[in-house]
Amino acid sequence: MKPSPFIEQVRSELRTRHYSLRTEKTYLYWIRHFILYNDKRHPETMDNSHIEHFLNYLAVQRRVSASTQNQALCALIFMYRHVIKRDIENLQYGFAKRPKNMPTVLSPQEIASILNHLKGKYWLITALLYGCGFRIHEAVSLRIKDIDLHNRSIFIFRGKGRKDRYTLLPSTLLSAVKQQITLSKEVHQTDLTEGYGFTSIDSSLKRKYGKSLMSFAWQYLFPSTTRCRHPYDGYICRHHLHGTTYAKQLRKAVKGSGIYKRVTAHTFRHSFATNLLMNGSDIRTVQELLGHSDLRTTEIYTHVINQRCAGTRSPVDTLLSINSKY
Repeated sequence: MKPSPFIEQVRSELRTRHYSLRTEKTYLYWIRHFILYNDKRHPETMDNSHIEHFLNYLAVQRRVSASTQNQALCALIFMYRHVIKRDIENLQYGFAKRPKNMPTVLSPQEIASILNHLKGKYWLITALLYGCGFRIHEAVSLRIKDIDLHNRSIFIFRGKGRKDRYTLLPSTLLSAVKQQITLSKEVHQTDLTEGYGFTSIDSSLKRKYGKSLMSFAWQYLFPSTTRCRHPYDGYICRHHLHGTTYAKQLRKAVKGSGIYKRVTAHTFRHSFATNLLMNGSDIRTVQELLGHSDLRTTEIYTHVINQRCAGTRSPVDTLLSINSKY
């Protein structure tokens, strides 16, 4: 099926501005949805009322969350501003207010229970999420060159917001990391033997480094089980393990451990930050390890550990302790 020239124009603009592949897929999805909702009319012929009706449809009929609704609006704003060259003004539909949810945090005992139901690379990914404070994409996209076994540190290349940072490599995970490096090397050797060996990489780095990207240093710590075609440049390469693959294993482990909290990969990042603060780590240090630009983002974890309620006794505790004497 031949792609729409307009959609290809949007795709080209997204890549020119170096948006991530995930953002590209998301924006194109909502732009296509918007066009189909309006009977395939060209966006250039539509005005604010069409955008407002579409957002209302998402909120009322599709019942999407506030963050999903905002995501769709961001996609449309990008399309009109950068492709059609027209700013959306006086829109009677602002960004939806997202609820301020407190993060779910697991106790060390609960995390140990989940780890007991995981094996191999899935066990190691979970241990790194909790031990280093990674986001799931940061964990699965680690490359061999990012791991410093001697200094026990890990380099995160272009994390959220395209920011680089260092975090610690727990000494208790050194053996498991070394074992995973060995497994990754075996996969890479197979690729080289079969005439391949490239890792997936940004187009700019592919042009800059060329065939040196076939070296083991550039390979992923958690490689995918199959090779694929690069979405931009078309060459055969090996990508990293997909986050959804890990999520399936995590759901099984959570169910097996009998934990009824809502647990995602991000829950371990929340637990990492909370545990550090409870054990006396400086909040600025935690901010740097997490890669937060704003300290206020990190401060939410001080509320999780109930610092504001420290020393406060519930009246029912007093009541029941008095009644228990009789």
